[in-house]
Amino acid sequence: MEGSDDEQMDPDDAVKVMEGVAHVVSKLSGEQRNELIELLGAMAEAESDPARREFLEGFLEGFGLLEDRV
Repeated sequence: MEGSDDEQMDPDDAVKVMEGVAHVVSKLSGEQRNELIELLGAMAEAESDPARREFLEGFLEGFGLLEDRV
């Protein structure tokens, strides 16, 4: 979704998907959030594509996972 233009993905659909992800993330337990944070951190470190690495690093902050860390 990120980086795609309007012809590749409808903006309204992109918003719905992101809202769905935000909802799922908000329902995670503290332990699950910490596991997700660790997993995404490891994925970002291992990612050789700068754009994908930036997305993975931004995901944590974009969904408030870093400020809510237990």
